[in-house]
Amino acid sequence: MFIKVFITSMLIFLIFDFTWLGFIAKDLYKNELGHLLKEKVNFIAAFIFYVIFIIGISVFVIIPAIKNNSLKDVLIFGALFGLVTYATYDLTNYATLEGFKLKIVIIDLLWGTFLGTITATLTYFIYKGLL
Repeated sequence: MFIKVFITSMLIFLIFDFTWLGFIAKDLYKNELGHLLKEKVNFIAAFIFYVIFIIGISVFVIIPAIKNNSLKDVLIFGALFGLVTYATYDLTNYATLEGFKLKIVIIDLLWGTFLGTITATLTYFIYKGLL
């Protein structure tokens, strides 16, 4: 079960996050945080984040919701997991980095909440054979 959930949720997460970062919000981050951004992304660090995030959402949200047959749980806890994980990053940056803007914190918290919800929910539906 874990491997199927992990692979499915990773693919969903990557599709949405790459679309967000590569197209939708690319200019936003460059304009608002350009002075903080590296010229080249550290893809190893990004990969490690993705693996840890997907392990967490799989173990703490998706698999329990599948076992409990609970769409409500996957929606609520997927959103909460996304919010908590993105809040950890963004609020730490806002507290410690000069020039990390509140506008980005708010956008990222909304994005993390959405991303956690959509990743968990679509994975749940696919695993249950509903998509």
